[in-house]
Amino acid sequence: MAGFEVRTSNSKKGKGLFATKKYDKGDIILEEDPLVSCQFAWNAAYRYLACDYCMRPLETPEQNVRRLSCKPDIVLPHANCFDINLENIATCDQCSTLYCGEECKQRALDTYHRSLCYDTTDAQHPIVILLETWKQMHYPPETTSVMLLVRILAFIEQSNDPTAAASVIKQFCHRTVNEDAELVHKLLGEQFTDQLNTLRDMTANVINGEHIQEFLTPEGFCSLMALVGTNGQGIGTSPLAMWVNSVSELTMSDDERQQLDLFIDKLYQYVEQESGIFLNTEGSGLYRLQSACNHSCAPNAESSFPYGNHRIQLKAIDLIMPGDEISISYLDECSLQRSRHSRQKELAQNYLFVCWCERCLAQGSQPDCTSEEEMSDDEIDDED
Repeated sequence: MAGFEVRTSNSKKGKGLFATKKYDKGDIILEEDPLVSCQFAWNAAYRYLACDYCMRPLETPEQNVRRLSCKPDIVLPHANCFDINLENIATCDQCSTLYCGEECKQRALDTYHRSLCYDTTDAQHPIVILLETWKQMHYPPETTSVMLLVRILAFIEQSNDPTAAASVIKQFCHRTVNEDAELVHKLLGEQFTDQLNTLRDMTANVINGEHIQEFLTPEGFCSLMALVGTNGQGIGTSPLAMWVNSVSELTMSDDERQQLDLFIDKLYQYVEQESGIFLNTEGSGLYRLQSACNHSCAPNAESSFPYGNHRIQLKAIDLIMPGDEISISYLDECSLQRSRHSRQKELAQNYLFVCWCERCLAQGSQPDCTSEEEMSDDEIDDED
């Protein structure tokens, strides 16, 4: 029996995820697969090999770090402590899309791929044109992909019950028309109206059908774009990171540990110098339960991807009692440590809400800026 429920949080937050039993620190609250997931367009363009369905990496940690650092002679110590099984890779018979196995190939076919299979060598195919247009509108670091939106439409069209599938997607759409437009403006920039119309026309060229017409209207498409921009959960599945986690569990002397740590630091420096932000096989997914988790600047849970694919795990990082809301942080660890003013500013800019969590309320008397670094950030923004 589930130890949580989705219900109305308050007038400011809407729905939230609430505990119906006690969770101790470290307890797993839930695990779930997304309705659909998708690799980011730029990551795919940089040839990050991943299963098209579950985003499991299709390269070893050594292959991963050699490519990201452009150093083909790197040899990872203790390489046998972590192994990615690449023996069962399957390909689509029509378009040669890669999957980690036959099961993922079939699931993709059943969920969306039957509608979206295409000749990848055809430079004029509507999907190729849509992806290239999207990449020119949405440079890295990516936060979502237009193909996640396309897969949502294919998920509806291919469903045994398209009306029910459309209703599931509509549950994520709970903002006003103006709020949707503001979110898409943030996502696409100043030319968002023209860009949105362009993307809508191109998407309709990729997939169309009687069950998705409402999502291809100007208002419906704007709502769907806002949905993937805010409810799309980032997914990171790095072979290098998984190897680092594995070697950290090995028993070794203090001297060996120190040498290994220095080696790992150097690896990340090489990767950053060559590939910058391109580290993980990243994408985004649409999760039914995870999307109900609201933000808190003092979260009691965190999400991770322990299986190296798109399956998400929500784990308690503090004691959670029955009736407590289960919250996560939408901010990274660095941003979370900054002042209330900086946190509020980032949340307002990227998620269009004012945080009313207990930590923010308790820090309500703080001045608007609390560090020279944050002051300089504000001054830069004011000049733009």
